[in-house]
Amino acid sequence: MNCADIVKRIQSAADPAAVAGMARYGITAKKVYGLSAPALKKLAREIGKDHALAQQLWATEILEARALAGLVDEPGRVSERQMERWVKDFDSWAVCDGTCLNLFRKTPFAHRKCREWSSRPEEFVKRGGFTLMACLAVHDKGAPDGAFLAFLPLIQREAADERNFVKKAVNWALRQIGKRNRRLNRAAIKAAEAIQRLDSRSARWIAADALRELRSQAVQRRLKG
Repeated sequence: MNCADIVKRIQSAADPAAVAGMARYGITAKKVYGLSAPALKKLAREIGKDHALAQQLWATEILEARALAGLVDEPGRVSERQMERWVKDFDSWAVCDGTCLNLFRKTPFAHRKCREWSSRPEEFVKRGGFTLMACLAVHDKGAPDGAFLAFLPLIQREAADERNFVKKAVNWALRQIGKRNRRLNRAAIKAAEAIQRLDSRSARWIAADALRELRSQAVQRRLKG
């Protein structure tokens, strides 16, 4: 299946009502056709892994094609240069989060990109940094605690960013790190308490939401177990 055939399939399945619904949830891009995540995952399974095709799909600027690119690309063939090129193209939280979850977290550059992107000014680049932190906290089972402890000062540093897509990713990273194990839970709670003292509405929201979950009986019971 080539890129042109895939684009035709995406276009033939266009759903204007779904596009409008996606926009209400902040999922927008230059070109959107309204395909669901399950439909895209099914199509990705049909396509299989294909690094060259992923580059072609990304170049179409179609939201669904870019989501597919993150699903079909081969992590072992992804270069740091490609990651930098793609992150600059992020124009929706859906493509940002999907690409980080399905592709970028599996590369050897992921931990470094968390640090680099979290300090960048562009909204979706910065979101990408914290989204990667959250994804790694869940999926990188072999990473040492120190890798995640090093992310907490970055989370505190950016907690005052009032942009919606940034603050939600900062909160997500803090919560996922704090749910990894008991040591990181204590460290994340301490970081959240420091964030709570910042003179920022965003920081207070991030801290309150994170502390509610990290101190909850469900999380504490699971970590003790």
